[in-house]
Amino acid sequence: MRNNIRIYEVKSEYIKYLSNYQKHIFSQTDEKSNRKYIGIIFEIKGIKYFAPLSSYKDKHKQMKERVDIIKIKSYAVINLNNMIPVPDSQIINIDINKEKNASYRYLLQAESREVNKQKGLIRKNAEIVYTHKKFNGVSTPLAKRTNDFKLLEKLCREYR
Repeated sequence: MRNNIRIYEVKSEYIKYLSNYQKHIFSQTDEKSNRKYIGIIFEIKGIKYFAPLSSYKDKHKQMKERVDIIKIKSYAVINLNNMIPVPDSQIINIDINKEKNASYRYLLQAESREVNKQKGLIRKNAEIVYTHKKFNGVSTPLAKRTNDFKLLEKLCREYR
């Protein structure tokens, strides 16, 4: 299916690099932790953006969906305010069908199905969040909790 959104991983070194410049980027401080940075990738203005998938928690049940928060059923949440530009060199393709842990494989498959049911909304909302941040700086609650895309795009271009 054309234009489907796939699930990817982003290298942790790149996440650490960006987290030095933006407080909204989650970075592991525990060196023993091997948490993967799983999410989806789409383009905004010709730049690849990675939006992290966060595990669905009890607090998400009460939360209403907003332009920057999209629930993927009770599997995950996409926080578009935390999306980051990502160079091709930092993207790791995930072959869901080769995942050895069966329960994790089923979760990824379910997330992928639900993401693609909502792909139009995800892309539309990502553009809205991106544009809102561009025009509002930090003057609104949404803009305050959103990454500085202009800065991150510069850092993405400079990353080696």
